[in-house]
Amino acid sequence: MTFLDETIALPVGVTLDRFIKRNQDAFPFATGELSQLLRDIAIAAKIVNREINKAGLVDVTGAIGTSNVQGEMQQKLDMIAHIRFMRALRNGGEVAGIVSEEEENIVMTGNDDARYVVAIDPLDGSSNIDVNVSIGTIFSIYRRLSPVGTKVTLDDFLQGGDAQVAAGYVLYGSSTVLVYTTGHGVNGFTYESSLGEFFLSYPTIKIPEDGSIYSINDGNALDFPEPISDYLDTCRTRRYSSRYIGSLVGDFHRNLLKGGIYFYPPTAKTPNGKLRLLYECYPLAFIIEQAGGLATDGKQRLMEVKIKNLHQRSALCIGSTNMVKEVEKITLQKEEMLAAK
Repeated sequence: MTFLDETIALPVGVTLDRFIKRNQDAFPFATGELSQLLRDIAIAAKIVNREINKAGLVDVTGAIGTSNVQGEMQQKLDMIAHIRFMRALRNGGEVAGIVSEEEENIVMTGNDDARYVVAIDPLDGSSNIDVNVSIGTIFSIYRRLSPVGTKVTLDDFLQGGDAQVAAGYVLYGSSTVLVYTTGHGVNGFTYESSLGEFFLSYPTIKIPEDGSIYSINDGNALDFPEPISDYLDTCRTRRYSSRYIGSLVGDFHRNLLKGGIYFYPPTAKTPNGKLRLLYECYPLAFIIEQAGGLATDGKQRLMEVKIKNLHQRSALCIGSTNMVKEVEKITLQKEEMLAAK
């Protein structure tokens, strides 16, 4: 092989579009619609990536002075990302309705003949943008239950985690990475901005069964349930590494690749947990299970937790199989001890 072959003429890899096309036959009800929907999400992610990269140069950081349906202060980039994804999904024509963290009710796209609905957190961790910390987008896709040609209904979004046909996230960090699953494994793609393409960079992701990283907001330590506190003591005794960004996508992505566990347990302030079940917990649970890990709300498999409203909150314990199982074991032991008293 010549120097030219080794350095200049290296292959660039498989693009997201080509990967989707090659694997389309593995999609449920393969007609090309889901493939196009994933492409629409990738297009919006490219645009949001561009907007994020301008932060600090133009006035897109900071709060806008309004709150979302959860009472959280909306950031300028929250709304920019929300608008970009709404436009891409509406204009793509494959989505009949959307639930976003930034909207209280279902957003009707006008595409009543479309077969899919999407639940999305357009920009998770956006308050970190002011200090240049990784942030992300989380999405979940369902095949609608309501008749095609009619308006979507609440039931289309309250099908439960196991009904997802696809889920994924985009991490905007040192590089921009799109990770998704359609129930046939997990693959990740890195954005090459000069070519404007996502290229396959993390094929067939599998989370290690064990890990040495735990991720939790230690500022809430006094309110943690006893089993979580006990497990954290075990982690410290084993000299595990504590890694917590405060950006769900960033923390999840690191643990997915390296092995680890992420917690957001219930506290006195948020007794039902803080994270949103529909567009944060369900999609990440789908991904982690497809990668060989586990996700629970502390009591049961996360994907089986019943959903009753669009913005329902949940506790979350997610990551490497053996680590999550150990938390479940400690929790069960505590429950048995209390029952015996």
